[in-house]
Amino acid sequence: MDISNRIAGLYKTEASKMISVLCKYYGIQFLDNAEEIVNDTFLTASEDWVKKGIPNNPIPWLYSVAKNKANNRYKRDKIHHQKVIDHYLQETVSSEMDFDIVMEEVIDSQLMMMFVLSHPSIPMESQIGLALRILCGFTIDEIAKTFLTNKETISKRLYRAKEVLRENGISLEYPTSDEFQNRLQSVLRTLYLIFNKGYSMEGLETEIRRSLCLESIHLCSLLVETKISIHSDVYALLSLFCFQYSRFDARLGEEGEMILYEDQKREFWNLEFIQKGKYFYHLMSQNPMFSKFHLEANIAFWHSFPEGTDGKWQSICELYSALLFIESSSLIQLNRIYAVYRAYGNKEAIEELGKLALPKSSYYFSLLGELYSKLDPMKSKEYYTQAISYVTSPHEINSIQNRMKKLL
Repeated sequence: MDISNRIAGLYKTEASKMISVLCKYYGIQFLDNAEEIVNDTFLTASEDWVKKGIPNNPIPWLYSVAKNKANNRYKRDKIHHQKVIDHYLQETVSSEMDFDIVMEEVIDSQLMMMFVLSHPSIPMESQIGLALRILCGFTIDEIAKTFLTNKETISKRLYRAKEVLRENGISLEYPTSDEFQNRLQSVLRTLYLIFNKGYSMEGLETEIRRSLCLESIHLCSLLVETKISIHSDVYALLSLFCFQYSRFDARLGEEGEMILYEDQKREFWNLEFIQKGKYFYHLMSQNPMFSKFHLEANIAFWHSFPEGTDGKWQSICELYSALLFIESSSLIQLNRIYAVYRAYGNKEAIEELGKLALPKSSYYFSLLGELYSKLDPMKSKEYYTQAISYVTSPHEINSIQNRMKKLL
C-alpha cells in the first residue's frame, strides 16, 4: 500500500476520533478548530511521511502531532480565559501520554460526542448532519448527497447547529443520571435514521449507502462496549442493524436496482452479520421490552429464517400489528399488509388494504401490483405503472419495470 492510500485509510478511521478527543480536552467550543487541526495533521503526515517514511506507530504519531498543533492553537487563541488555558495545558495536554490511556479516552470521547450531537436543542436533521460530519467523517459533499440537497444548504445547517452548541454552553460530557435515558433514546434515534438513509436505496451511491450503514453499526457497537449505556434498546438496535445489513448486497441488482426480499438469493446474505444479529438478539431478549427497536429487531430476526419456516409470516404480521400501537405510519401499515399477503394470501391482503385510507405512493401502488400479480395481471400492470409515476430514481424505475416483465 502506498503512502497516500495509507493516509486516506487512516483519515477515514481516525479523523473523527481525533476531533472528539480534542473537543474533550478543549471543549465543544473548540469544534471548528479541532476539525481544522485534524485536517492539518493529515496534511503534515502526507508531507512528512513522503520524506521520512511511515512511522512504526502511525496512529500515536497522528495524535501526538494533533495535540501539539492544538496546544499551539490554544496558546494563540484569546477567546478562552487564560486560567482555563493554563488548566488544560497543565492537566491534559501531553505528547508523552501513554497511548493505551489515550485509546481509552478515544472511545470515551466518541461516546460523549454522540450525546452532545444528539442534544434536544438541535433539530433532528442537524443532529444527523453533525453526526455524519463529526463522528463518521463524511465530507460536506457526501452529507449533501445523503440528504439529496446541495453543499451550501448543509454547510449552513451545520454552522447553525454548531452555533447552538456554543450559545447554549453545552459541554462534552455524559448527561446527568436524571436525563440519561432520554438522551440515550435521542442517540439511538439518530443512529436509526442514519442507518435507514443508507438502507433505503433512495438515490444514493452504493458506497455512500454502505458507509452510512457500517458507521451506524460501529457507533452503536461503541454504546454496547461501555457499561454506562448498557440498555436493552441498545442491544435491540444493534441486532436490527446486523440483521438488516446481512442482506445489503443481496438487495442490490447488477444495474443498481433493488431486489425484493422474496427474490433475494440467500447465498448472498452475510452469515457473519446474521450471527451477530442473533447474538445481540439473545442479549436483548434477556430484558424484553415493548419498544419500537425491540419489535423491529424481532421482525428482522424472523426475516433471517428461510422460507417455509413454520409461523414465520404469521409472527411478522403480529409484530407489525404490535408496532402500530407505538408508531402508526403508512409504511408500517403497508409492511403489515405485505406480511398478511405472505401469511394468508393475496385476497385477504387486498381486503385489509381496502380498509385503510393511506396516502398514495410508489410503495402503495407497487404493493397493489404485487397483490394483483396472479389474480389480474393487467390490473397489476396498471398499478405498477402508477408506482413508476411516483419515483425519479432510475434504479427504482428499473426495479418496478423488472416486476412488470414477470407478468408477461
